[in-house]
Amino acid sequence: MSSSPWADPATPTQPGPPYQGPPPTAPAYGYPPQYGQPAPYGYGYPAYGYAVPWGPVPPQRPQRPGQVVTSAVLAFVQAGVVLIASLYLWFFTSMIGLAAQDDPAIFASSRMESLTSEATVLALLQVLSVVLLIVGGVRALASRSRTAWVLAVGAHAVQVVLALYWAVRLVTIVADFPGGGGQGTPAAFTIFFAAAPVVGLGLLLFGSGRHWFGSPQQP
Repeated sequence: MSSSPWADPATPTQPGPPYQGPPPTAPAYGYPPQYGQPAPYGYGYPAYGYAVPWGPVPPQRPQRPGQVVTSAVLAFVQAGVVLIASLYLWFFTSMIGLAAQDDPAIFASSRMESLTSEATVLALLQVLSVVLLIVGGVRALASRSRTAWVLAVGAHAVQVVLALYWAVRLVTIVADFPGGGGQGTPAAFTIFFAAAPVVGLGLLLFGSGRHWFGSPQQP
């Protein structure tokens, strides 16, 4: 028979040590730390107003409306179209000037000379308007200030004015030529140059495009 005390249920045993609580590796629960102190390691979350290691989450900035972005893109597209047209116009007037040097009879009529001078001035003005379109589009994408809105609106408005001027002048020039017909065709051609600035101008004058620049919180 075994002499082990565990074999006989009647054998008295020694009491064990008292319960000491959970092991030290368990998560610590307790009162939140004082203001400015980091939160202790554990599963608990710090109360509102107490510092955390990663810091407060910054507020999300408002998103730029699609109308403003579309208007800026149209300004860039219009700048490319007008620049190409201006280069063609300058090339055309330069060729007339070179031809006049070889044959002065080309400028025998003062009207031809005035048309050439007008085309040169218009080419220069259109190149300047290209710069205004680029600056206005960039400012509209980078700022919410009233200055940015004025630049973008002014850039599109100048293009509309130039398109209207070209429509009137082309109709007048075609009508002055002998047998000139189809006066509406040159005017209709200018619609191509006026379409983008008219749309871009409307996007900035109405709806969220106008409200974006009218917000009191401007970076």
